[in-house]
Amino acid sequence: MRRGLALMPRGASLINLARGGHVVDADLLDALDRGHLRHAVLDVFATEPLPAAHRFWSHPSVTVLPHVAAPTDPRSAARIAAHNVDALRNGRPLQHLVDRTRGY
Repeated sequence: MRRGLALMPRGASLINLARGGHVVDADLLDALDRGHLRHAVLDVFATEPLPAAHRFWSHPSVTVLPHVAAPTDPRSAARIAAHNVDALRNGRPLQHLVDRTRGY
């Protein structure tokens, strides 16, 4: 990844909403620390959830998103919401809840 980042114009920003190993953390941090890249916006990580001690959390040139970059499909969202309303009314477990113990 170091080579790819070096091809980006000095002062560019990187936005990663992709899956998989597209970003090598050490290479990205190096490019940011050297000032080659200005900023990075990250929604996915090699390790999920992102460990609390990871430098991305505290780096001034990194914005960490809460893993929600995918567009919402109103049809599927409506089905989930309707299911959860029915489950709540009938004392059943809700689906797709935030799990704060997992970090997202």
